[in-house]
Amino acid sequence: MNFLPGVCRKGRSWLPAVLLLGLAAPALTLSAQEEPRVEPAELKQLSIEQLMEIDVTSVSRRSERASQTAAAVTVITSEDIRRSGATSLPEALRLANSLHVARFDSRTWAISARGFNSATADKLLVLIDGRSVYTPLFSGVFWDVQDVLLDDVDRIEVIRGPGATLWGANAVNGVINVITKSARQTQGSLVSAGAGTEDRGTGAVQYGGALNETTAYRVYGKYRYIDALALAQGGSAEDPLRMAQGGFRLDGDRSERDAFTLQGDVYRGLIGELVRPDTDVEGGNLLGRWSRRYSAASSLEVQLYWDQTHRKVPRQFEEHRGTWDLDIQRRLPLGSRQDLVCGLDYRVSRDDVGNSPVLVWDPTRSTQQLFSLFAQDEVTLVPNRLRLTVGSRVESHESAGIEVQPTLRLAWSPSDRQFFWGAISRAVRAPTRIDEDSHFVVGPVVIVQGSPDFTYENVIAYELGYRLQPGGGASFEIDTFYNVYDHLRSQERPAGGAPFPLTLANKLNAETYGAELRLNVQAASWWRLYSSYTYFHKDLRFDPGSTDTSGGTAEGDDPEARWAIRSLMDLPRRMELDAWLRHVDSLPAPFIPGYTELDIRLGWHLSSRLELSLVGQNLLHDEHAEFPTSVPKEVQRSVYGKATWRF
Repeated sequence: MNFLPGVCRKGRSWLPAVLLLGLAAPALTLSAQEEPRVEPAELKQLSIEQLMEIDVTSVSRRSERASQTAAAVTVITSEDIRRSGATSLPEALRLANSLHVARFDSRTWAISARGFNSATADKLLVLIDGRSVYTPLFSGVFWDVQDVLLDDVDRIEVIRGPGATLWGANAVNGVINVITKSARQTQGSLVSAGAGTEDRGTGAVQYGGALNETTAYRVYGKYRYIDALALAQGGSAEDPLRMAQGGFRLDGDRSERDAFTLQGDVYRGLIGELVRPDTDVEGGNLLGRWSRRYSAASSLEVQLYWDQTHRKVPRQFEEHRGTWDLDIQRRLPLGSRQDLVCGLDYRVSRDDVGNSPVLVWDPTRSTQQLFSLFAQDEVTLVPNRLRLTVGSRVESHESAGIEVQPTLRLAWSPSDRQFFWGAISRAVRAPTRIDEDSHFVVGPVVIVQGSPDFTYENVIAYELGYRLQPGGGASFEIDTFYNVYDHLRSQERPAGGAPFPLTLANKLNAETYGAELRLNVQAASWWRLYSSYTYFHKDLRFDPGSTDTSGGTAEGDDPEARWAIRSLMDLPRRMELDAWLRHVDSLPAPFIPGYTELDIRLGWHLSSRLELSLVGQNLLHDEHAEFPTSVPKEVQRSVYGKATWRF
């Protein structure tokens, strides 16, 4: 539901504590295990076939080749991000064409996989280094404060389709896992600065060093100023974004078997508003991870993180939220042909919200607890040819009860160049504060209200996929899906014919189906072509007796088709020329016209340490709309330059 274009509360007393924890990091011994990875500097030298062999960890919570995963997965590498010209995490996610990424305003994005997109999309789990960044307020993501330093991103793993067995709540239509580089990979200094017509000013400073032979660290600070969008009728939307952020990461080995990671970030920003004072956002997080490796197929990992957020939207909403999360994972072999991953997760999230004349919460304080146990076993039926994966998660939500989220996956490799896979999975979305406790008010009248009877939304997903590497520097992939949803959110009218209040309930159902295709070609040693096409269809229906007259339009506005073509050229004299043509069909309700846009990047490596780039974005139109807003806003053509110096 598009109830919250932006929301939370103000408070700064805990920020010094987070900074002190960062300074005290060398004395702490939480930990994390580093998976083997391809170094980012090497990605430019890899062929398309070799890029298919990059390891991913999000599908099965262990390292496996991307080409052999029994799921629809896209890996966005650090090289992809650098050459796209993206300046923010949402822009980088456009590289996964199977995601629908649409800009809502200067700081808000609508991002979803396989439908149900909105500014408060609630069926996609987003992780940053294993830390979940969705808010229990509405089960979506405040993208404006997920300000990852893109130079530090190792890769982004995008899973389309349910991932609830291993990742739990919210992993209904997909999982996005942003994995940053270890401190060992970012030694030395980095300074970057950019400016342009829309990205008015961005800058970052980072330094990485070593405490001793086994422990490395980095510290960073960054700032960005994004100009306001344009109003469709002309003039400025007066919604610029100004954000400052800093943080650290510490990686070390306590022994040959033990490793740890400790990392944290703090941020503060101001977001312009057209008809009210600026929105104030700030927060911080601290994550520790320890791992012990017993053998190549046996390990234990313990992760604990804390996240604190404040957001204040004057005249609308205010929130202060604190979250603690403990995750324990054990991997062990069962005989020679079984690989078991199991564990538990416990999360507690407390909030304190402030009411306004238009949005009232009852109660104003809430504590939400989520506890789950999971296990997944991969069984090799025929070595190197046939694998069966069976797993399930049992999840307990204090207000909605217990749910089971199983999965069954089959992978078949008839040859070294072909791979078939199929899956049947169930996933759920837990009730949120919006669903249960909200009251949207106009004057003395409650227009929409939550319900304590709101329960889990769920999906049964059927998937089939095929990958082919025919040789000659080419790869092809097609992934298909058919999803059946039940107990989706509806807006029920009161008995007796009164128009208000509408009450949120679970009387909407849906069926969706579609296909996602990718074809990548190494046209020459210096030229790569990436192409993709996504088709999506959705049918909605209500339970008998439902009084919802909205037609389900509040539960997502999705294009039927999207396609993209990217060209990456390595030119003489250390020059690079990259082009990205993409198309998004029209959105049905509310209607937004389809658009086709072109981005072009020219890069120049003056030396191994200094890189200059000039980027033009949305070059085919002066302005275009990407998602419906109450006051129509449009994304403008932009040009910016950037310099990055490593020393």
